[in-house]
Amino acid sequence: MRPETGARSGPPETQVTIRYFAGARAAAGRAEENAAGRTLDEVLDDLVVRHGDRLARVLRAASFLVDGVTCHDRRTPLPAGATIDVLPPFAGG
Repeated sequence: MRPETGARSGPPETQVTIRYFAGARAAAGRAEENAAGRTLDEVLDDLVVRHGDRLARVLRAASFLVDGVTCHDRRTPLPAGATIDVLPPFAGG
């Protein structure tokens, strides 16, 4: 959990663009939005606070691209101005 008060240690938060696809778009109620955080974990925490449990369920099963590259470590620092694609599991072949 993130602390409710006080400054976080480490590098400053970076602004990122979130793009939602398929079920993630439906859960967020939008196709795109801006967010801030130093890591993908921080950004996802903020998105859950904004959008609630419906999006949280989608995010638990989703894959993420950061600037078009699959993100395997959600604690890796995000580059400034990154675009994060939220890709829920897709059915079909």
